[in-house]
Amino acid sequence: MKKISITSSFDVFDSMTELPEVVQKLMLQAIEARKVAYAPYSKFKVGAAILLENNEVVIGSNQENAAYPSGLCAERTAIFYAGAKYPNVAFKTLAISATSDANPTLAPIPPCGACRQSIAEYESRQSHPIEIYFMGESGKVYRSESLENLLPLSFDKNVL
Repeated sequence: MKKISITSSFDVFDSMTELPEVVQKLMLQAIEARKVAYAPYSKFKVGAAILLENNEVVIGSNQENAAYPSGLCAERTAIFYAGAKYPNVAFKTLAISATSDANPTLAPIPPCGACRQSIAEYESRQSHPIEIYFMGESGKVYRSESLENLLPLSFDKNVL
């Protein structure tokens, strides 16, 4: 038997004010998207903003449904819209912000597993990393240079 070790590293910013200006603006768009999330069941609102290689920004917010599996996370709402509207344009940066009406969200909240897999698909498709910034309602912001930090040993087209 052989053991392998996989590590992840993130940059941690104490607040949005420490972010590069372009990322601050992107995160503000994610926060605005979060405000229009449709989350009557979970009361957990998420906003996402994607900066594309052509400098367009695509936003998304989570959209819930009484038939719970029919809803869609903010990240995938933005990802799929970007893929439909700009099919051959690479993703540069993804900003995510989450809040809850029930509990304070002061720690950075990363994308869920399904969203990680969707991000992995686009990162693999474009053959270069997508920079990901995520935060709660306020406070610290984490930066990952690539989805690979969040989803090591990912499943992609190369295994099919």
